[in-house]
Amino acid sequence: MNNLANKIVFITGASSGIGKACAEAFAGQKASLILTARRIEKLNDLAQKLSAETSVRVKCLELDVRDKNKVKEIISSLDDDWENIDVLINNAGLARGFGKIYEGETEDWEEMIDTNIKGLLFVTRQILPLMVAKEKGHIINIGSLAGHEVYPNGNVYAATKFAVNALSRSIRLDVIDKGIRVSSVDPGLVETEFSIVRFSGDEERAKNVYSGIEPLTAEDIAEAVLFCADRPTHVNINEVILTPVAQASATLVHRKKKLTR
Repeated sequence: MNNLANKIVFITGASSGIGKACAEAFAGQKASLILTARRIEKLNDLAQKLSAETSVRVKCLELDVRDKNKVKEIISSLDDDWENIDVLINNAGLARGFGKIYEGETEDWEEMIDTNIKGLLFVTRQILPLMVAKEKGHIINIGSLAGHEVYPNGNVYAATKFAVNALSRSIRLDVIDKGIRVSSVDPGLVETEFSIVRFSGDEERAKNVYSGIEPLTAEDIAEAVLFCADRPTHVNINEVILTPVAQASATLVHRKKKLTR
C-alpha cells in the first residue's frame, strides 16, 4: 500500500459533495490537505472539523478554477511547505440545464465548458510541472458515466465529461516517462448538490432524479478515489466506473415505486 501520511493532496471543489468527502477520506489517512473552492466559509468550517478530528494540516484557498490568472497566482505562491503536491484531485465540475441542444442556454454551456474542461486544464497546467520536475505524483480526475455514454438532454454536459475522459488518457500518455500516475473516477448517479445545481435550486426536481433507487453517495466516490491513490507506487488504476446497482447504463435505471432505506 502507498502510505499517504503527510502526503500533500490538492482538491478542487472541496466545499461540498465528492470534494468534501475526498477531503475527509484523505484526512483519515493523515494526508496534508490543500482545499480549494469558491465558498471559502464552507472550506474553513471543514478545515476546522478535520483538524480537530484528525490533527492533519489543512490549507484553505478561495478559488474559482475558471479564473486562469487566479489559478496561476495561487499555485505559484505556495510556499515550500505546500508546493510539493503529491496528489491532485480535479473534482470541481457541474451540470447546468437539462434540455434539447436546440433549446439550450449558451450561458449554461459556457459555465460547464469553463469549469469542467478549462478549469481542469488550468489547475493541471500549474501543478503537473511540479510533479514532472520530481518525477512523482498522481492526478485523479473526477469524470462521469456521462463521459462514456450520452443520455437524452445531457448533450453539453456529456461533451465536457467526454473531454475529461480524453484528457485523462492524453495526460497519461504525456507523462509515461515521468513516473506520474493518472486516474479517472467516473460515477453514475450520485446524490449530492449536483442535481440542485443543474436545476438551478429546484430541490423537488433534483430529488426526483434519485427517486426509487438507492444512489451512490459522495463517500462511495471518495473511497474509490482513495483506492486509486493508495495502491503501491508501481500500480496505476487507469479508470474506475461505478454506478448504483439499479443503474445499468446512462439511460437504463430500474426504479422501485417505494424504496426502503
